[in-house]
Amino acid sequence: MNETDLEAHLISIYRHLHQYPELSKQEFETTRFIEKWMRELDIPIRKTKLKTGVFADIKGGNPGPIVAVRADIDALPIEEKTGLPYASKIKGVMHACGHDFHTAALIGAACHLKRNQSQLNGTVRLLFQPAEELGGGAKQVIADGQLEGVEAIIGLHNKPELPVGTIGLKEGPLMAAVDRFHIVLQGKGSHAAIPQNGKDPIVTAGHLITALQTIVSRNVSPLQSAVVSVTKIIGGSTWNVIPGDVTLEGTIRSFDPAIREEVKTKLYTIVEAIATAFSQKVEIGWFPGPPPLVNHKAVTEIVRKAATQEVLDVIDPELSMAGEDFSYYLYNVPGTFAFFGTNGKEEWHHPEFTLDESALIQAANFLYKSSRALLN
Repeated sequence: MNETDLEAHLISIYRHLHQYPELSKQEFETTRFIEKWMRELDIPIRKTKLKTGVFADIKGGNPGPIVAVRADIDALPIEEKTGLPYASKIKGVMHACGHDFHTAALIGAACHLKRNQSQLNGTVRLLFQPAEELGGGAKQVIADGQLEGVEAIIGLHNKPELPVGTIGLKEGPLMAAVDRFHIVLQGKGSHAAIPQNGKDPIVTAGHLITALQTIVSRNVSPLQSAVVSVTKIIGGSTWNVIPGDVTLEGTIRSFDPAIREEVKTKLYTIVEAIATAFSQKVEIGWFPGPPPLVNHKAVTEIVRKAATQEVLDVIDPELSMAGEDFSYYLYNVPGTFAFFGTNGKEEWHHPEFTLDESALIQAANFLYKSSRALLN
């Protein structure tokens, strides 16, 4: 298959995946499709206890290390509004983060690797990982033994604001740690006309949301990075009744472990103090997610050289407050994670998220060349 035919094939795969997105831990059809494509390439599939996800080895003709390449396969609970002819056919579910692009790119790299299998100095392990959006898929893959024997790992994520042909590679921190909080304020309901008979949790929530914004602005140095966002509020059922409780949810992003802990401590202090001030009970749930994504220097340097040879414009990308469970792999083996330019008009997780398909063959070639460079 020549380069032109391969590009057309990968675009076809990408569009198929885009039309049939599946949520985290529900990627059953996606798994079956990937397994089918692996069988067509005669690539042996590894055993797994996971219900979704595909893991396969391409063993080279020469001895050498095992290098892993990862793509995530899950989608998001978002109704697509792109108007694309290959838009999602699954109501309320969309590949709004480009994991279909990542999957198709890894399949393209697999095509190159399989064609040149006899020349490989070691083994390339393909990780088609489920449940990245839940922040725990990588941990499950590691627990399943798919990282055993691996000496280095690489991955990429599309980056809409970067032009096609540009790749962001950076040693050290690249993406933030992710934590989630769940707060339930328990007040006392009453008629809206006689609020003195109740303990209004909506008013309390208003004060709390404002106060939480001081965590970063008045506790974290301007030279450091952290984000506190309240993203969900549930309270009340009609216009003339003060509810008995209000629920708030949100996320905290950070890079430094000390700041991560300090922000958590401040959140608990503020929530409990404000609840007390308004004579209400409170329940706080804290759900730690992936740690910061920190790229290893040596692997990043090797991959940077491979990207340059692939005639990509290599830049030093800005830090991202988004999170990535690829970070769990990097706490087990050295590796690097790249931002790949796709020239989209909207950012990740937007209902009008799109990307430039011409970047697909470039991403496939980059993963192929980088994995070979690491084997060597």
